[in-house]
Amino acid sequence: MANAEIVAIGSELLLGQIVDTNSAWIAQRLTDIGVNLFYKTIVGDNPGRMKEVLSRALDRSDIVITSGGLGPTQDDLTREVVAEVSGRKLVRDPRLLEQIDQRFRSRGFIMTPNNERQADIPEGAIPVENPNGTAPSFIVEDPRGIIFVLPGVPFELKWLFDNEVEPYLRRSFALSETITYRVLKVAELGESRVDDEIGHLIANSHNPTVGVLAHPGQVDVRIAAKAANRDAANSLIAPLEAEIRHRLGKHVFAVDDETLEEVVGQLLRSRGMTISVCEDLGGMLAERLHQADPERCVESLSASGRPALQRLLGDTADEAVWNEPERLSQALARAVRARAGSDLGLAVHSRPDPTDTSENLARGQTFLAVTDSAHVRTRNYNMAGRGRPDRTRMSFNALALVRLALVEGVGARTA
Repeated sequence: MANAEIVAIGSELLLGQIVDTNSAWIAQRLTDIGVNLFYKTIVGDNPGRMKEVLSRALDRSDIVITSGGLGPTQDDLTREVVAEVSGRKLVRDPRLLEQIDQRFRSRGFIMTPNNERQADIPEGAIPVENPNGTAPSFIVEDPRGIIFVLPGVPFELKWLFDNEVEPYLRRSFALSETITYRVLKVAELGESRVDDEIGHLIANSHNPTVGVLAHPGQVDVRIAAKAANRDAANSLIAPLEAEIRHRLGKHVFAVDDETLEEVVGQLLRSRGMTISVCEDLGGMLAERLHQADPERCVESLSASGRPALQRLLGDTADEAVWNEPERLSQALARAVRARAGSDLGLAVHSRPDPTDTSENLARGQTFLAVTDSAHVRTRNYNMAGRGRPDRTRMSFNALALVRLALVEGVGARTA
């Protein structure tokens, strides 16, 4: 099995001016054709560091794919560095030069002299015409490995990969396997709890392999299998997926590209139910519910502080309720439901620690409640931050609670 490495070139990537989406896309395409990807590197437009990175890549990988640094300006150095790393001199390819000139003329422009250097490639390299831009690509067959040199413009790179790189790889490495994966998305269990349940599968998995990835409020369990085709890979995945589902149970809420919003929206529609929400997350929960189904979220109230909440509750809450935040969250869920006339009412009420200004896992308490006409289901958390990670996590937890309410019925106890 061939091993690949991606090298993204450009100081703008290191400065954060541009996000490197090319490497993620290439990684997915390599997975699809069964090529292992072990390293991804970003390097700026510095010839010494570029040479170091590319030399190391050739020493440890069969396939090196670069992106960027093929333009006409003086800081576009990829051609020169690849030539030096592979021990070749740069030569000007007359056919590529003619193609570049024709592209300019077809658009009514005259090619300037600095664009001529885009036709320079390492001696003996395989020239690859770029029909979507002025920067040609090329392939260098080095004794240590193959270097594919691609432009950084995403739509140019993607066309060249699909039409030139992938066919070359399939021919040269006799690729007959594909890597297929299934992602199980887990709510209401932390990464350590998931590891406790399935850690032995992670440690002892070979083909398929199992890995986990944590997000705010969510853990993804990835099962990846390598086989001759997708159906064969899925057959390898199926028994392991069944075991993981058995161990994680109701906490598996979606697979692959499904989102929690989509799952909640489907459940609301299938049951013909509506929901309203009172939150102190700055509208983030309402936004996610509207993504689920804008017609099912009939009212959203973003409110914090006693005066705003008092207007919602009216005279229904006595002083004891204000002093018990869990009861208050339940009262808010009932009140917003009654006000909107919805089937479900959902409330998020937090008590942050004013001395903690951290963005993630800030101290405090958050209380969730979802109710129908007779019952309530609640969750309490020992965190209450105003940073985006905390608000993202809590809005996710609130949606997860709604999902359980719809799947299992709302009430664990009477409202």
